[in-house]
Amino acid sequence: MIEVTETAPVGSTIASVTRASEPFRIPSARYISTEWAELESDRLWPHVWQMAGTVDHVAEPGDWFEYQVGWLSVVVVRGDDGALRAFQNVCRHRGNSLVCGEGRSMSELRCGYHRWCWDLQGTLKEVPSRRGFGAFRNDELPLIPVQVGTWGPFVFVNLDLGAEPLDAFLEGVPTDAPWLGLADFHCTYDVAIPMPCNWKTLIDGFSETYHVQGLHREMLPMTDDVNSPQRLWGRHGKLEQPYGVASPRLRDGASDQEIFDAFVAVMGTRIGKPTTEPAGPVPAIGVDATLRDVLADGVRATAAHVGVDLADLATDQLMNMQQYNLFPNTTIVAFPDLLQVVKSRPGPTPDECFMDMLVFERRGPGTSRTPPTRVTVEPGAIDFGMVINQDIDALGRIQRGLHQPGFTELMLSGEECRIVNLHRNLEHYLGITPSEIRGG
Repeated sequence: MIEVTETAPVGSTIASVTRASEPFRIPSARYISTEWAELESDRLWPHVWQMAGTVDHVAEPGDWFEYQVGWLSVVVVRGDDGALRAFQNVCRHRGNSLVCGEGRSMSELRCGYHRWCWDLQGTLKEVPSRRGFGAFRNDELPLIPVQVGTWGPFVFVNLDLGAEPLDAFLEGVPTDAPWLGLADFHCTYDVAIPMPCNWKTLIDGFSETYHVQGLHREMLPMTDDVNSPQRLWGRHGKLEQPYGVASPRLRDGASDQEIFDAFVAVMGTRIGKPTTEPAGPVPAIGVDATLRDVLADGVRATAAHVGVDLADLATDQLMNMQQYNLFPNTTIVAFPDLLQVVKSRPGPTPDECFMDMLVFERRGPGTSRTPPTRVTVEPGAIDFGMVINQDIDALGRIQRGLHQPGFTELMLSGEECRIVNLHRNLEHYLGITPSEIRGG
């Protein structure tokens, strides 16, 4: 059963439960058209909140990193007063980018072209050969501020100073599952991968699990991809999916051994087993227990080894994936012991994008934060595990198919409601009519 809790206008509260009466149709041009990409560049990215990084990227005063989306560039910095700030990454003299990449222990933002300099609060403090400019005050040329905010370990930015605050943008998502303990997660890796597909093609693949039966058939013995309730807020969506139980799509079901084998292959590290080695025999299951209970015990024991206490969490809390889709371009996969984020950013053409993989570890209370390893690699250069590897491999084929002349629209079901919701919100930001989507 797919239960869709759907809202009406953007930003509204949960209103009613509906089901699609006919397929939802999305024009394929939205994924391949230069004109559409330019509309997004003009009306979406400069005005929407988006996850730029994590608090681990800017853990200490003087830590900074650059966030790029299309032509837009933002520098996020931890000031010497401990405050988090963000600025458009541009010198007010001739437009040179002030920084590139990331860094530590920065005491000022100095342009490498003509050496104009600002402090970490964005105040102009030095102009070389100043007399040649005539009279102007330093407070006339501060760095251009960008809205910045945090939720849990995540840092968000919005270049539009008139946009609503982050708390309002996120709607009810931050309070949906407080037992996940997201604030205790530390980012360890931030990997960017250039991908041969549109940014929506990528994030669509992480906005539904309808494709599990095709692309990830190895998961069917260990996840119920049918009885997985979904909900929609105004902008954002969520899937809750049970793990450690066989999919109803398997006509003959799956034995405990088959479920255990598949679980270890997909996420064995959660119970202290390498995903690349045989699972071994199923652990003993007590009279009043299920395999899910045994797996949950394994999760608790593995977490305890690193000082994380999950003893009070129920089996469902430990074994049901919470997947959040934040408009426009972010998917968060969360368990109390596991957190991963996938983001997509537009590339130089509609057929290119960047895939950001953020990997986290939950650590014990009081653990100090350190910057994650931040790299850019080609597809296939890093082993992200069976499932993510399969997703990465498929995306180029999907984008190629979108260009076929006879394919003019995507045909989506209610099971793909989070993708439909993405397009409804895109229409809102781009200022076009929603009539292009029928069935909604």
